[in-house]
Amino acid sequence: MKSFRIVLWGAVLVLAGILVGLALEVTQSKQQLAEAPFGVPFQLVAQNGQPITEKALQDKPTALFFGFTHCPEVCPTTLFELNGWMHKVDPDGTKLNGFFVSVDPERDTPELLGQYVANVTDRVKGISGPPEKVLEMIKGFKVYAKKVPVDEKNPGGDYTMDHTASVFLLDNGGRFAGTIAYGENPEVAIKKLENLIKG
Repeated sequence: MKSFRIVLWGAVLVLAGILVGLALEVTQSKQQLAEAPFGVPFQLVAQNGQPITEKALQDKPTALFFGFTHCPEVCPTTLFELNGWMHKVDPDGTKLNGFFVSVDPERDTPELLGQYVANVTDRVKGISGPPEKVLEMIKGFKVYAKKVPVDEKNPGGDYTMDHTASVFLLDNGGRFAGTIAYGENPEVAIKKLENLIKG
């Protein structure tokens, strides 16, 4: 009986050691995930026709928005508001990046996107590229985007896009730092951007 207890306690200690090891591994994985840049690496095209990668989102705090040029309300409103907030918290434009990624690269060429963005803001830069590469980025950044026919009875007609309407906030290492919701109270949005800059 005594030897059975020794074996049993030995098994309990081994099991406890395994559980502690697993807990440490999970904790380390979570820490690494929190320290890693948000999203996935990408190679797309900026509105000026130049290549752009995920490194552009990592050199300073960044406001990142996904939308499209044919968007009737959410995208122009968000770009307009974001432009005003960025001018308020970063008057000289040196502390904060802003990017607008098209979820409709079939229609939104970099040139068209650049013209669209320039009509609304001088602080946010457009990003587009080959549809398959844009789709990889969208999925990698956990963004919802879906093509929807304007007339469900006429699927061959024009279409719109359903998409995530929040602005993603990334710190100066590209790590996720929060969001600004569509329709967010302007004072709250400005405070979030100020906090993002302060780090």
